[in-house]
Amino acid sequence: MPVTLRIALRDWDYMTPLVLGDVSSTRLDIKVDRVSTLVSSLADDAAHDAAELSFSRYSQMRHDGDDRIVGMPNFIMRGFRHRCIITTKDSPIRTLSDLAGKNIGVTGWRDSGNTWTRAALRREGVGVEDAMWYAGRLTEAHPIADRLDGFGRPGRIEAAPGERPMVDLLLDGGLDAVFTPFMPKGFFDQESPLRQVLDDFRAAEVSYFHEVGYIPGMHLIGFKADIVKEHPWIMDELSELIDESQRLWLEKREKYADTTPWMIDELRRCAADLPPSWNISGLAENEAMIADFAEELYEQKIMPRLLTPAELFPWHAEAR
Repeated sequence: MPVTLRIALRDWDYMTPLVLGDVSSTRLDIKVDRVSTLVSSLADDAAHDAAELSFSRYSQMRHDGDDRIVGMPNFIMRGFRHRCIITTKDSPIRTLSDLAGKNIGVTGWRDSGNTWTRAALRREGVGVEDAMWYAGRLTEAHPIADRLDGFGRPGRIEAAPGERPMVDLLLDGGLDAVFTPFMPKGFFDQESPLRQVLDDFRAAEVSYFHEVGYIPGMHLIGFKADIVKEHPWIMDELSELIDESQRLWLEKREKYADTTPWMIDELRRCAADLPPSWNISGLAENEAMIADFAEELYEQKIMPRLLTPAELFPWHAEAR
């Protein structure tokens, strides 16, 4: 009798084979709940046994000694961050170092993606103390919420003035740049007034990969500790299924590349720029990336103590 696993995930394309049942397991009956926002507290959520979690917020739980959730080092959301810094088309800002002394908007201070983006800036000499930061909603369509999350500092890290959407502030000149994991609606239109800060962000990202050896991970899967204790094999089983789902999806993307006119060229360039193991899962395989993220949380004063990969993923560290 397979174990039922109720899991909340965003609509990542490569999960499609898993959701449709093209990838399956005799040991697990997976029920995927497709969500637009992450579950706020998996430990208190009766509807799910596992869920997609922010790496930053999961790290906070580990720091606080909250062991109700066990993280699985399969980073289902990975991405370079250089592309995630936008400005106006008429802005003179063209490099990350140009952001020194500027007003920068972020969609959430402790968000994992924004932590990685600040890490990219820090590599170019622009630290937290070298800019003025405003946290707020990206557009009018996004909800008003506390995006400072306790990390505000007058004169350095503040809420967006009047809760105005950051895209509006950017267009009015109140902000010089905005960090965003997802581009605002209309960004890709030919008449859009916005652009990425870096004209050739791909070259910057390829260079970054060669320097650090990984693509940053933002989200992972968290399990309620009780189900892991009852079924110690469950994380490895799901991790293998996710890996297979991604492998199958990429294989189909190569076959059905005509869904986007130049997808075939993008696939060719990715194969040239990245090794086949760029999205590999596992603690040992991602230890350098995990350690660097923990260091950024500490250096950016999001965590008061430097955590180790073994502290963040104790279940997998003990299994080695």
